[in-house]
Amino acid sequence: MGRFSFLKQKKFYVNLIIIIVLFFVLLWFAFRMLKVYTRHDKVYTMPCFIGLDYHEVEHDYAGDFNFILIDSVYPKGQEPGSIVQQDPLPGSKIKKGRNVYYIIVAETPEMTTMPNLKNVSLRQAIGQLYAKGLEVDRLEYEDYFAKNAIIEQYYNGSIIKPETELVKGSKIVLHVGKGQELTKVKVPNLIGKPAEEAKHLLNLAGLNLGNVNYEDNDSLQYQRIIRMTPGPSSGLIELGSYVNLWFHSQKTFDFDKEFRNLMREDSVNNKPEPIETDSIEPETIETTDYEYEDEF
Repeated sequence: MGRFSFLKQKKFYVNLIIIIVLFFVLLWFAFRMLKVYTRHDKVYTMPCFIGLDYHEVEHDYAGDFNFILIDSVYPKGQEPGSIVQQDPLPGSKIKKGRNVYYIIVAETPEMTTMPNLKNVSLRQAIGQLYAKGLEVDRLEYEDYFAKNAIIEQYYNGSIIKPETELVKGSKIVLHVGKGQELTKVKVPNLIGKPAEEAKHLLNLAGLNLGNVNYEDNDSLQYQRIIRMTPGPSSGLIELGSYVNLWFHSQKTFDFDKEFRNLMREDSVNNKPEPIETDSIEPETIETTDYEYEDEF
C-alpha cells in the first residue's frame, strides 16, 4: 500500500468532517462564553457619585460595581463621608461589575492647635492662623497703647489658650489694639475678587466682612465682587468697620472694565490739593503711637 492510500478510504473523510465540525463547535462555544464573561454589548453609563454619602452608594450599587476606597481628605464645607472624587469619571461608558475607585471626605475632622497670638501684630496673627488651618471670625478693636497688636484671642465666646486643640477651619475672634491715636484706614479695592481672598484682604486692612449678597445663582467658583459699601472711594473709615459685599458671576460681567473705571474714579476723588510751598515752615513731627503694622 502506498503512503497516501488512506486518502482513498471513506473512514478518513468521516473522521475529518467530525474533527472540523467539533473545531467550529468549540470555537463558537469559546466565543459565546467570552461574550458572556466580558458582558459584550452591555455597556452602562457611569453614575455621578460625587457629593453622595459613600455608605449609601455602596449599598445601592453593591450588585453593579466593586467599590474600592483609596483615600480620605479634609476639604472645607463638605459633608464627612461624602465622595469628592471617583474613577471612572461620571458619564464614562463602562461594563457592569468593574472596580470603582473613590476618595471621600474624612469622617473624623482634622485637628490643629491654637497658636499664641498675644502681643504679635495683626498681620503676623493672620499669617499664623492661616498656617494652622484656622480662620479669622472678626476683629474687635479696643483701647490699647499698641496699634494693631493682638490683645486677646477668643473662640466660641471664651478666651482660648495656646496649644488648645481645635478642628481645622475653626473661626477665631481677635481683640486688637487701637493705638494711642484714633487712626482710620482706607478701604481696599476688592472689585473682581473671590470671597475668600476678599475676607483675607479686609482683615489685613483692619476691617471686617459684613453682609454678603449674590445677584445671580451661578456656581460659587465664578462669583466675584461687583459692589461694596463702603467702597474704596469712600475715604477713611474706623478700624474694625464692616464692609458689605455684592457678588456677580464673572461669566456675565466685565470685571476688568469695572475695575478700571473704579480706579479712575478713585484717583479723581483722592487727587491731592495743590500746596503753596513757600508758606510751609519746617516743623518737628513727633510720633507716640506704637505701630505694629509690619509688612511681609
